[in-house]
Order: sequence, then C-alpha cells, then structure tokens
Amino acid sequence: MTDDSERNELLEIYKLHAELADRVSQRREAANQRYTSMLVGLGAFVAILLRFGHGDLLLIATCLVSVLGMLVARSWSVVIQSYRQLNSGKFAVLHKLEESLAFPFFTREWELLGDDNDPGRYQKLTDVEKFLPRTFFALSAILFVSSLVLLVRSCFQ
Repeated sequence: MTDDSERNELLEIYKLHAELADRVSQRREAANQRYTSMLVGLGAFVAILLRFGHGDLLLIATCLVSVLGMLVARSWSVVIQSYRQLNSGKFAVLHKLEESLAFPFFTREWELLGDDNDPGRYQKLTDVEKFLPRTFFALSAILFVSSLVLLVRSCFQ
C-alpha cells in the first residue's frame, strides 16, 4: 500500500475486525455463563431430588437428569470449540492485515506470550474453559452410572 487513503482504509478495516473479534469473545463469555448456570441449576435439582425423592422414581429421575447434564456439558464443549475456531479465523485475518500496518500489535503480543509448546508462559483460554464442561460431564456420568446400578439392583430384589 502506497497511498494514504488505502492505508487509512486498511486501518479502519483492521480496527473493525479487532472490534468484531472482541465481540466474539464477549459472546463466548456470555455463553459460558449460561451453560454454567444451567449446569448449576441441574445440580441443585439433583440435590432436591436426593433430599426429597425416594424409591425407583428418584433413581429414574436422577438418571434422566444426569443424561441431560451430560448432553448440556457436551453441547457446551462444542460451543467452546466453535468459538475457538471463530476467534482463530478472526485473528488469522488480523495477522494478515498487520503485514501492511506500521506495527503488528497482535502478532507481537503472541511472540511475547510464547507458543503452545511453552505452557509456563501462556495457557490458552480454551484449554482452561474446557475444564468445567468436562468436569460436569464426568460428574453427570458418575451420577448416571450410580443411579442406574441402584435402579437395576432394586429391580432384582
């Protein structure tokens, strides 16, 4: 780019794209909050079931709720991965745009943070985010298997 109007246009495109990347991050955070709320609500419902329920009906309800918990946790994992891919694409475009700018802000930031092979310097948000849905999935699976075992035992007694 040689002409000032082209450079200004490129800078405006860059600023817009950076803003769009930030909006994706905000939507990602809101999605994480929604999923956390849903799974905590399911956990509270299970606690109520365990406190006031009894017999085979309790075990059947617990199995159903735990399957729902696994489905929600899996859905959350897919959403996290989708946002990661979307952000990766947006930042790839930003890095390409930076090649024509005076200072490659995001490229330089990643150079300072280090690469994926150096977890002591930077841990990707997606890796941290995936911990919660995996934990909820595992807890739901344990609850499902436990309830199912108890239900099968009660059927054969």
